Amino acid sequence: MINKNVIKWLSNQRRKQFLSVKKKDLSKLAKWVYGKNEIYHKSKKFFKIVGLRINSNFYSKKRWDQPIIVQNEIGILGIIKNIKTKKYLLQAKVEPGNINKIQISPTVQATRSNYSRIHGGETIPFLNYFKKKNKHFSLQTEQAFRYYNKKNSNIISYVSKKIDLKPKFRWFSKIEILNLLKEKNLINMDTLSVFSSFIKKRKTDFPLNNKKKITKWKNSLNKKYFLKNKIINLNLIKDWNLNKKKISHKTNNYFSVIGIKVETNKREITNWCQPIIEGSKMSFIGFLTKKFKNTNHYLCRYILKPGSKAGTYTCSVNTSQFIGYKKSKDLTNFQKKLISKFFINSKDKIYDNTLSDEGGRFYHSQIKYMACKLNKDQEVELPESYIWLSQNQIIDLIHKQKIDIEARLLFGIINFKETI
Repeated sequence: MINKNVIKWLSNQRRKQFLSVKKKDLSKLAKWVYGKNEIYHKSKKFFKIVGLRINSNFYSKKRWDQPIIVQNEIGILGIIKNIKTKKYLLQAKVEPGNINKIQISPTVQATRSNYSRIHGGETIPFLNYFKKKNKHFSLQTEQAFRYYNKKNSNIISYVSKKIDLKPKFRWFSKIEILNLLKEKNLINMDTLSVFSSFIKKRKTDFPLNNKKKITKWKNSLNKKYFLKNKIINLNLIKDWNLNKKKISHKTNNYFSVIGIKVETNKREITNWCQPIIEGSKMSFIGFLTKKFKNTNHYLCRYILKPGSKAGTYTCSVNTSQFIGYKKSKDLTNFQKKLISKFFINSKDKIYDNTLSDEGGRFYHSQIKYMACKLNKDQEVELPESYIWLSQNQIIDLIHKQKIDIEARLLFGIINFKETI
């Protein structure tokens, strides 16, 4: 349950922070160029939308084209922690893609173009705490179905002295954040990204599969499966409708690229235009957990993604088409079985909530996160691309950038009490 002070603070911020977002034709976005090859900002900074051609033997569909975001810069996702009070400094931030205007964000959430002030706006508060060398630094990948090789710096910076705060910033205890995680669309995904990068290991951990076995398993899949990607001109992507208004798939599935005009009063600049990704349906991210050898294990899957350079580990199920998943051609029968048998009908849910995707690049995109526990009598016969990983094994893989963002965020939510 959220305490009254947090509710009052949020209510005040919702009144004080103005946000207007209006859809606008891609061809009419101020300071953006909508060309045949790509969509890009006139400064040649921020990000651009290009075409991507994929050839792979990992999916049922062997070849496809799609738009994708290219952002050749590493952003900063940073949270300040007070070592005396053990509290975290977060902010109420408006993002154009937020479904509910304000969400609780890291102390600093900024791309290089933003904190370099390419837009000519105000400086970003507390940025200096994260530009210096930090002990708790973790470079992590972003959504590789919609980003091309994108990474961000996740940082926790410790302070002991008092800091002067603007009203939209507030110190939060772990208990307060745990309660906020139970609320729909309130904690933003970049906040989760930072916390999930710094989960403490358990003192005892007895893996079902040792390191040698996991390496052998992954190497065999790396040899068997491939994914080749190639950036192409936007006007060459197949099965997509491109017009001056938006870019959308011919089936109306997956996502669209739309344009928006934004006006606000509490950002570095007060108005701007941009392209943004609009998801077509509710997404789903699910983890099955089970105890082996008195150690928590997570059912993970090997995956290749269009915007990633190598195979990674993901959660048990991850789909952009949760509504009507039974008819999805992109899900295997095993994944559909996991959803219907072990998630929807689960009697032991560890976590079940809807949270938003990042609102700077994704418009009104919601994800249903679910983690369910299997009892000792529930057995799952695993396809070759699945494996059980222990708690500490996943933490080690997070440090090595081998866990994708979807699995990492849900793992971080489940284990938030263990964050540093």
